[in-house]
Amino acid sequence: MSNELYLPKGATADAYYALDIDPKRAGWAHSSLRIVELGPGGTHMFTTGDSEWIVLPLSGGCAVHVKDGTEYREFQLLGRDSVFAGVSDFAYVPRDARAQIASGAGGRFALAGAKCERRLPARYGPAPEVPVEDRGSGTCARQVRGFAAADAFDCDKLIAVEVITPGGHWSSYPPHKHDENRPGKESELEEIYYFEIDGPNGYGYQRVFPSREGGSDVLAEVRTGDAVLVPDGWHGPSIAQPGHTMYYLNVMAGPGEEREWRICFHPEHVDNTASTEGYR
Repeated sequence: MSNELYLPKGATADAYYALDIDPKRAGWAHSSLRIVELGPGGTHMFTTGDSEWIVLPLSGGCAVHVKDGTEYREFQLLGRDSVFAGVSDFAYVPRDARAQIASGAGGRFALAGAKCERRLPARYGPAPEVPVEDRGSGTCARQVRGFAAADAFDCDKLIAVEVITPGGHWSSYPPHKHDENRPGKESELEEIYYFEIDGPNGYGYQRVFPSREGGSDVLAEVRTGDAVLVPDGWHGPSIAQPGHTMYYLNVMAGPGEEREWRICFHPEHVDNTASTEGYR
């Protein structure tokens, strides 16, 4: 087991972020995630550098001010009470820009990022346009919110979705991987799982195991604010404690020329689920 893949709440906290996972810290090249906590009237400024970012409210609302070259843009995000309350609107911030998050009532905000090449325009993502799908069946049923899925919202490299797993259910099952570039079959993507659990004292479990000799191997008990890194390997299941709904935010990016999410199922487990159609 590699404890370096499991980041308990506060493991990467600093003066600015409750969670700060960048490529250098993760030991990889593409994917990033930051969690910002703001009190009433709080603000946070950041520069995007060579990465594109999405500002996603986890709780509360905010204004996102973007200086994109000589152009200034402002997006008012209504947000939500919590990740369990439903989908949220969001803002896309391009590379080589400056941005400020300002929240009158305070809240918690995710910054999902990926190193990129193209400089796309700053944009607003309305909550009503976020694709929401119920996938799987039985104890593998879950809800997927594809706000920045590869086929839902235009980014250069970034792919990000939210998954809601009811208490006692499994998601990310059967185990799958995306650690090789195989055109038409599999895309190489680094992935971050960020967790929140509904209710006091709730927890879940996340499994990652090797797809090659010496590969990633972790079984982590996860609680609100924890994260698990998936640089390679089979990952899944994600297991929610009975009576406690599990939320996770997936952030992915990789070196492929095409922005696509193609996965390979573990051959020993693919027959143990009701359906892999529309899998996540």
